[in-house]
Amino acid sequence: MTTDATSRSPLFGTMQKIPGGLMLVPLILGSLLATFAPGTLEIGGFTTALFKDSAMPLIALLIFATGTQVNTRTGGPILATAGTILLMKTIVPATLIVLLGAYVGLDGVLGISILAMLAAFDNSNGGLWLAYTGQYGDARDRGAYVASAINDGPFFSLLFLGASGLADIPLIALVAALIPFLLGVLAGNLDPRWREVLKPVPNIVIPFFAFALGTAIDLGSVISGGVSGLVLGFIISPITGSLVYLGYRFILRRGGKSGLGFAAGTTAGNAIATPAVVAAADPTFQQYVGTATAQVAACVLISSIMAPIIASYFLKRAGELKPVTEADDPLLKLESEL
Repeated sequence: MTTDATSRSPLFGTMQKIPGGLMLVPLILGSLLATFAPGTLEIGGFTTALFKDSAMPLIALLIFATGTQVNTRTGGPILATAGTILLMKTIVPATLIVLLGAYVGLDGVLGISILAMLAAFDNSNGGLWLAYTGQYGDARDRGAYVASAINDGPFFSLLFLGASGLADIPLIALVAALIPFLLGVLAGNLDPRWREVLKPVPNIVIPFFAFALGTAIDLGSVISGGVSGLVLGFIISPITGSLVYLGYRFILRRGGKSGLGFAAGTTAGNAIATPAVVAAADPTFQQYVGTATAQVAACVLISSIMAPIIASYFLKRAGELKPVTEADDPLLKLESEL
């Protein structure tokens, strides 16, 4: 049943008009609540379950729903997109940071250690990527979230620092992150009706898991990162986002849609724990953990705000800041032809 009722307070429509607003607005509201009224959501029951503890299961549902939209015959473009993001957002930045470390030492520059740089630069916020590409991208972009599943966590930081003692843990985490996606692909191909049923999922779950993610960000931790943390946070999106943009433009040949690459210029929330994990594998880095953790926390919040804004600027300049319809989605077109 549909309704033509006019909203007196068009909150949802307003969020949609803001670049990445479906995720960004609830994320900021959640972080404000966590900072100024941290005990509000600790009352238990459904309140705590939905508004504080729901991020992981809701993101898992979104990943499953994304998988149902993928046809096994059209998986090549998705893998190409994911590989390009992984190359430009993780491998290239991590390589450059390690080379910098070989030149200046582990202390890094401007009070930002090599550990902090790696933890902030070599991963991406998969939730924000799904939220943004769900609005402005197509099936190739949404399916490429698997790049975030691979680079999310300490694996690449450990790998590029040469400390591989905990490599088995990230591998298990990678498998666990991919299973919902693969099950979604299976369900969508065995019964295409799953695709229709789960199409509305992004608009439903994104605001809720974004708010829950925000409740884990204390603005005090962002401030404690100091000027160096703010500097690091402000350079993440333009530097790593531009690398993915170049990948979209010259490797994937996506033309005006290349601006989507800037949406990958983020730091994942899980990266906050990376400095401690790296130090556990190699005690040499223990002296940097406290400062690096605060700096990475600043990057998580700042990059979550900046990345969709920059991406939207480039998409708008190219005349591509508009939702992708089924008629515009090349994978859906190909699927209908098969």
